[in-house]
Amino acid sequence: MISAIILAAGESRRMGEQNKLLLSFSGQVLIHKIVETVCNSVVDDVLVVLGYEAENIKAVLENLPVRFLENKGYEEGMTSSIQTGVRATAEVSQGLLICLADMPFVDKADLNRLVQAFTDLSKTESSLIIVPVFQGKRGNPVLFSSKFRDEILLHDGEGCRGILRKHQQSIREIEMDSEHVLLDVDTPEDYLLHS
Repeated sequence: MISAIILAAGESRRMGEQNKLLLSFSGQVLIHKIVETVCNSVVDDVLVVLGYEAENIKAVLENLPVRFLENKGYEEGMTSSIQTGVRATAEVSQGLLICLADMPFVDKADLNRLVQAFTDLSKTESSLIIVPVFQGKRGNPVLFSSKFRDEILLHDGEGCRGILRKHQQSIREIEMDSEHVLLDVDTPEDYLLHS
């Protein structure tokens, strides 16, 4: 069982006045596009971590089969949202796919490739961190085996970079066909360039 945790709690300060997750993107609301893609992939359980403008985001996603979690401490940063999601995953979940909500180019095939790699490699390895790579650059989402669950919950650095640094031997880089896993929408310039 693979649980996907979509981090949708941030204030998107670099975008300016608007919440970037509620912007229109390729004919859809940006957050809906991402969450729908994850729901259509082979993951088993989709959790969306909310914080800033939680009700507005929830309203956009109400037709999708997801579980909503509220991170009351979302202003503390991304780690608190990751931990909110990981804490709510089922005990039987073998993999934790940490998804950023501002990566609208990641598609179902990208996600399925990461899950397939995890499934294949976990037959012989128990401590796995699957990282997508395009032309030598690491991207997102990252898939952790549940062996890292407790460490993620105790982690006090920003995001999961510190865990990756500490467990280099567990990382398996998966070469991707496109730059989807590198592209996010952080600023008005990003949005104009990609939308």
